[in-house]
Amino acid sequence: MPERDPILITGAAGEIGGVSRTMVDMLLEQEHPVRAFVRQDDERAHSLRQTGAEVFVGDLLTIADVTAALKGVRRIYFSMSLSPYYTDAVSLMAAAARAQGDIEVFVNISEYEQSFMTFDKMTAPEEERRAWLGGLVANWSPQQRAHWVAEQVLEWSGLPTVNVQAAFFVENPIMTWLALGSLADGELRLPFGDHRLAPIAGYDVAELCAKILADPAPHISKSYALTGPELKDMHGIAEDFAAVLGRPVTYVPEDIETWNKTYVDPNMSAYPHIAEHLKTLTRIIGRGGYGGITDELETLLGRPPKTVRWALENHPRIRKLAAA
Repeated sequence: MPERDPILITGAAGEIGGVSRTMVDMLLEQEHPVRAFVRQDDERAHSLRQTGAEVFVGDLLTIADVTAALKGVRRIYFSMSLSPYYTDAVSLMAAAARAQGDIEVFVNISEYEQSFMTFDKMTAPEEERRAWLGGLVANWSPQQRAHWVAEQVLEWSGLPTVNVQAAFFVENPIMTWLALGSLADGELRLPFGDHRLAPIAGYDVAELCAKILADPAPHISKSYALTGPELKDMHGIAEDFAAVLGRPVTYVPEDIETWNKTYVDPNMSAYPHIAEHLKTLTRIIGRGGYGGITDELETLLGRPPKTVRWALENHPRIRKLAAA
C-alpha cells in the first residue's frame, strides 16, 4: 500500500468511547495513519501510541504547536472540550491550515442546535426568540455561540469544510454523570417533562467522521444535522436504563431551574462556561425545543443509527453502575 499522509485528530485524549478516541481506532483499523493531538503526554497518550497512532503533544491555543501538528497533514478533524477559548482554537487551526495551503478537508464537529438556532432566528426580536426556543432561552449559550462563530470562520477561510451538527449525545454528562446519583436509587431525575428527543450515540458520529476523512470529496461544503434513530420521552429512556442496569428505573420529572441548581451548579462550580452550556441545554430540551429528527445519519452510514440502549450498554460509567 502506498504511503499516505497522516490524518490529524484533535481531542484524541478523550475517554475511551469518546468520538475522537473512537475515530483513532476506526481509522487505524482501516490502515489510515493517524496523528493524535493531545494536551499532555500522559497515560492516555501512551494508550494512543500503543494503538499505532503518532502522538503530537501541544496546545491548541498556541499557533506554533498547531502549525507544527499540521505538517504533512491534509485531512483534519477538529474537536475540543467545552471551553471559553473554543473559537480561538478553531480560528488558529483554520489560520494554520490556510497558511499551509494543501488541506483536503476540515471536519468540524459542531452542534445540532446550529440547525435551528440559526442567524435569522437568533437575530429576531427577543419575544420571537423566546417563543421559538420555549420561553426560557433567548440567546445562545457561550459555547453555542462559539460553535456558530466557528462555522462562520471556517466558511470565511475558504477551507474545504464539513460541519457535523450532532444532536444531544446519549453520553452527555446530563444523562450519564449528573444523573448517576438518582439512578443508583432507581430514579431517572431529569427536567425534560414529557418531551421527546432523539439522542445520538457518540460511536455513530465517530463512524461518520471517519468515513468523511477517508473519502472527503462527496461531503465538502456540507453541513449534516444528525440525530438518533427515534424520538423517545424520558419514560422510554428510563426503560432503557432499567434494561441495561438490570433493575427498575422510574422517570421522575423535575422543575428545570431546580434541577440546574441541584445538579449543575454544585458539580460545575469550577467550570462556569460548561455550567452555562448545560443549563441552556436543559432549558431548551425541557421546553420541547430539541424534538426534531432526521434520517441523514442512516443515509450516510447505510445502516440504522445505534439505539439509546446500545449506547448505554457501551458506556463505561453505566457499565460500572450496572456491576455495583
